Amino acid sequence: MLRKDPVSGGWVIMAREVIPRPPALVPINETETTSEASCPFCEGNERMTPPEIWADRQSGMAKNSRGWSVRVIPNKFALLRIEGEVTRSGEGIYDMVNGVGAHEVVIESARHNARMAHYSQRRMETVVRTWRDRMSDLYRDHRFRYVQVFRNYGQMAGSRIFHAHSQIMALPITPRWIADEMRSTHEYYDYKERCLFCDIIQQEIKSNVRIVSMNEGFIAIEPFAARFPFETWILPRRHSHDFQFLSDGEIPSLAAVMRQTLSGIEQSLQNPPFNLVIHSAPQAKPSDTGGLSARQYHWHMEIIPRLTTVAGFEWGTGFHVNPTLPEEAAEFLRQVIDEGHVEEEE
Repeated sequence: MLRKDPVSGGWVIMAREVIPRPPALVPINETETTSEASCPFCEGNERMTPPEIWADRQSGMAKNSRGWSVRVIPNKFALLRIEGEVTRSGEGIYDMVNGVGAHEVVIESARHNARMAHYSQRRMETVVRTWRDRMSDLYRDHRFRYVQVFRNYGQMAGSRIFHAHSQIMALPITPRWIADEMRSTHEYYDYKERCLFCDIIQQEIKSNVRIVSMNEGFIAIEPFAARFPFETWILPRRHSHDFQFLSDGEIPSLAAVMRQTLSGIEQSLQNPPFNLVIHSAPQAKPSDTGGLSARQYHWHMEIIPRLTTVAGFEWGTGFHVNPTLPEEAAEFLRQVIDEGHVEEEE
């Protein structure tokens, strides 16, 4: 069976009769080799990192010292640097931009072994609020056109440090995938005068076969044309194009859906490596997006467990091969969420 993603326009092959499905889909166990004494993100090792940008810390405690709950620092090995102005140049048909940007690390807990699926409601809210506030602060810089929040958990997902953390990067350009999604949403709106993502949400609520978790503010679904097994999207139920406009009142609802979803994924798949990304509208000039309106976009979070690998066929065709039907994955996660209980880590 082939399914077309209405957002990207890409095709996915659902190979459920060819490749093993859950519970056979189990990630390779990873071994933690970093000790607390040598971990730069552990409380007490603040001297091992660049000076902090911001921290949620106990009243009266000095910066860059103990007593923090969540801490934001510049990435010591930043891919882009904050210094300088954006310079665009060309060499024949090739375009270039110098490496100006920002690269920050959000250390989500002072505990070395903390796992996001076990965060308390308060901690998850603090992390989400930190993401939003750092994005808003970075967008005050006129040089930056897109801010990407992402999280790599586990070596297979690209993480080099075990300690719980996420990252934020500010870019001087709009990423191609975001521009492509904006183009799709614009075309859909131009034809139907409705938001594509809002229609997806309404259809998923009506069919009720791919919903993982839902409350008054947010919904977690397995997308119809999921590219990867147990790929999960979390979306605001009200139309909102920009993550930085997330209100204080909405944060508890988002944190609750995230906790349920991540707990279900961890229990179902034996604590798999995963990537988490937030797709939000850019602060770009019209020329960057072909004149498309950012307000027709709909921000969302994507969580992708790393259970399969992309091979030659995928690279050659742009197709993805998914061994798990989204409907099966959603049912599996719902059962685990309904039955399971995870002890919270503060």
